Amino acid sequence: MLKHSNLVIKILIALILGCNFHKTKISSTSYLPHHTSITSLLKKLKLDGHLSFHNIHHASKDFGNRYSFLPAAVLYPKSVSDISNLISYIFQMGPTSPLTIAPRGHGHSLEGQAQAHQGVVINMESIGKSQEMHFHIKGNTKTPFVDVSAGELWINILHESLKHGFAPKSWTDYLHLTVGGTLSNAGISGQAFRHGPQINNVYQLQVVTGTGEVVTCTEKKNSDLFYGVLGGLGQFGIITRAHISLEPAPKMVKWMKVLYMDFTTFTKDQEQLISSNSSFDYVEGFVLINQTGLLNNWRSFFQNKDPAQASRLVSEGKTVFCLEIAKYYKQEDMGTIDQKIEKLLSKLNYIESTLFISEVSYVEFLDRVHVSELKLQEKGLWDVPHPWLNLLVPKSKIHKFADEVFGKILTDTSNGPILIYPVDKSRWNTKTSMVTPKENVFYLVAFLSSAVPASTGTYSLEYILSQNKKILEVCESANLGTKQYLPHYNTQEEWKKHFGSQWGDFVRRKLTYDPLAILTPGQRIFQKQITFL
Repeated sequence: MLKHSNLVIKILIALILGCNFHKTKISSTSYLPHHTSITSLLKKLKLDGHLSFHNIHHASKDFGNRYSFLPAAVLYPKSVSDISNLISYIFQMGPTSPLTIAPRGHGHSLEGQAQAHQGVVINMESIGKSQEMHFHIKGNTKTPFVDVSAGELWINILHESLKHGFAPKSWTDYLHLTVGGTLSNAGISGQAFRHGPQINNVYQLQVVTGTGEVVTCTEKKNSDLFYGVLGGLGQFGIITRAHISLEPAPKMVKWMKVLYMDFTTFTKDQEQLISSNSSFDYVEGFVLINQTGLLNNWRSFFQNKDPAQASRLVSEGKTVFCLEIAKYYKQEDMGTIDQKIEKLLSKLNYIESTLFISEVSYVEFLDRVHVSELKLQEKGLWDVPHPWLNLLVPKSKIHKFADEVFGKILTDTSNGPILIYPVDKSRWNTKTSMVTPKENVFYLVAFLSSAVPASTGTYSLEYILSQNKKILEVCESANLGTKQYLPHYNTQEEWKKHFGSQWGDFVRRKLTYDPLAILTPGQRIFQKQITFL
C-alpha cells in the first residue's frame, strides 16, 4: 500500500482545492529562486548519473516546435534510484519550492508536455541506455514478455525481440519513441482494432510517484496506480520499467493500398475489416485532398496493374479515400498467402484499378515512417512546427464529421497526412486513464500538419491553427461527442470537460500519488501552488 502522513494529505488537499482551476497556463513567475540557489540545492543529491546545468537548451524543445520553456537542469539518470532521489528531494522541500519535474523521452511531444520551466527535465533515454532488456519466453508460452526500461525506444525493442523470434503485439506508426512516452498516452496504430493500444499490452510497471516512492504495480497489485499511469499523461508517476506482452513474430508483410471515391463505402469496408477475427493484421486509412503527385511516389515502391487509371482518379483534384492494409506471414505461408489475400480483398468494394501492393520485411513495414523522416531531414523539413490535431470520433458521427470537415473546411489541400481509421474498444481494457468517446467503435482522425517557417499563406502556422480551431468548433457546435487524443488544453475547465465522469478519479489520483503537483507540469492540468512561510 502507498502511504502518506495525514498531515501531508491535509496540506495537499488544501493546496489543490485552493488552486485557481481556470488559469493554468505555464508562464514565468517571480516566485522562482535564483538559478544559483537551485544549482546549490540540487548539487546535494547523491546520484549514479549526473545533473547538467549547461547546454540544456535541447530540453526546451520538442517535435511540435511551438513551445519552448528552459529548465534549470537536466538529470541524466543511470538508475531508478536517481529518479527517486530527485523527486523525494524536491517533495521534501515542500510547497515552498517552485521546482517541478518532467520526464523526457525522445522529444516527440507536441505542445511542450515534456518541458519544465525552470524545473528539472529527466532524460529518460539515459536510463534506457544503462539498463538491459530481459526476455521471459522460454517455458512461458502463454504470456511471453520483455522487461524493459521505460527509456528504451520501441525500435530497439523490435530488433532485440526478433532475435528471439518474438515481437510486441501493438505498435505506434513511428517507432523511435520511448516506452514511457507512449504508455503515458496510449499508443495507437493499425493493430489496435485487434490487440488494443499499447497500454492494453502491459503486464507490470515500475513507477516512481510524485513523492519519490518506487512502486511495482500490476492489474492485481497496486492496481489503482497501474491503471492510473497508463494513459495518465505523466500526472501520477514516472514509469521507469515495463513488462511488454510479446507474440511470435512474422517474417514478411504484404502491404496494400486501395482507393475509394465514396466515403460511405470506404468506412463500411473499414468497419467490416475490424469486426472480423480473420481479416488483415493492420487496418488504417488516409484522406487524400488534391494529392496529384502521391501515386507517382507509390509506384516507386508498390506494384499497380493500372497506374494510368489510378492517376486519373486522383488528378481530378477530388477528395479520395485510401484504405491501407497489411497481412503478416511467415516463411512457411509463402505458398498460400496470395490466395488468402485475394479472398479477403474480394469482400471489399474499392476501385479495382487502384490496388497497390508491396512485399516487405516485418521490420521495413513497422519502421516505414522513419524512412520518410530521413528524407524530410535531408530537405530540412523535419524540424518545423507540427500543429497536429488528433481526434477520436464516434462511429455514429463520422459521416457528419466528414461532411463538415472534408466538405467545407479542408476542401483544396491539406498540410500533411490525414489518417482516419476505426477501432473497437469493446476488446480493450477500459480501466486506464485514457479518455475515449462513449461508443465502442470510434475513429482516430489525425491531422498531421507541418507548417512552413516564415510562410504567410496556407502553409503558415497561423493558417493551420485556424483550420484546427474551425474543426474543433464544428465538433463542439454539432455535438459530435469527440475526444482529443494526445490532448492539449489551457484551462482546467477544459480538462474537466475532457475527462468527464473520469475527472473525479483523476483528481483523487493526483492527490494520492503527486500531491504537490511536481510531475509533468507541461500538460497544464494542475499547477504547483507555492506557499510562503
